[in-house]
Amino acid sequence: MNTLSELEFFALVVKVGSLAAAARELDLTPPAVSKRLAQLEERLGVRLLNRTTRRISVTNEGEVYLSHARRILVEIEEMEQIVTSSRAAPKGLLRVNTTLGFGRSYIAPRISTFLRQYPEVEVQLMLTDRPQNLGEGEFDVVIRFGEPPDARVIARKIAPNRRFLCAAPRYLAHCPAPTEPEDLYRHNCIVLRQNDAAYGIWRFTRGSDTTTVKVHGNLSSNDGEVTLIWALEGHGILMRAEWDIAKYLRSGRLVRVLEDYELPQADIYALYPERHYLSAKVKVFIDFLVAQFAEQLESATQGDARW
Repeated sequence: MNTLSELEFFALVVKVGSLAAAARELDLTPPAVSKRLAQLEERLGVRLLNRTTRRISVTNEGEVYLSHARRILVEIEEMEQIVTSSRAAPKGLLRVNTTLGFGRSYIAPRISTFLRQYPEVEVQLMLTDRPQNLGEGEFDVVIRFGEPPDARVIARKIAPNRRFLCAAPRYLAHCPAPTEPEDLYRHNCIVLRQNDAAYGIWRFTRGSDTTTVKVHGNLSSNDGEVTLIWALEGHGILMRAEWDIAKYLRSGRLVRVLEDYELPQADIYALYPERHYLSAKVKVFIDFLVAQFAEQLESATQGDARW
């Protein structure tokens, strides 16, 4: 093993948490991984990991080695990004994270188009129920709604996106539409439980006035698509982002309510670590997304719905 591969090997073992998991990642047998670790420890003359058949723990010497290994690997990555930033055609692994529904409907198809233009890029798309943090270096780009709270990352706005209140006509046929936010206390509201924020608290703005309502209902979920299905089936009033409901507003399957009030924006941002600001693959990918969404916004001409 050369020194660089040793650093990468050890960082991977600690990251995945077991020798068996490392073997799967490296496409090796567990005994081969164990032997490779033993050779590294023998060369250094110290024990880096305490290990059993099921788990590992890092020794004090291993912590020192790991800390320096991660720093060196990041510096090498940054150096390569600077050297390759002027390439006309980006290449290499691009790790992208976004939420489940948005990723399936909007990001995955665009990645398909992106790879036709840039076949030397390898994309790993990870869809989760909530966007992941960039701090641990597992992703190059995270696509999320709303501006980031973390000043250590760079955020670029991909597309504007509003939130609406909506309901199916069948629900409004027996429950007259609210005319002001306080009317929601008398309605069945479908609540989406996401992130760690308090759920069911809806904030409305009209002019300089802001009203906050704690809504209630007999249906809630942490999955946006599930709440949308319930709204389409006439179970209540739902707050959803424009990208999610625009086609149902156009078809009439959903109707906006309280249109005179504004809800908190859900603009779409691409987040990436500051160290990636010179990365060709990250820059080209985000530029591509911005252009794609701008084209879709321009071509959508029916009503208020822009998606």
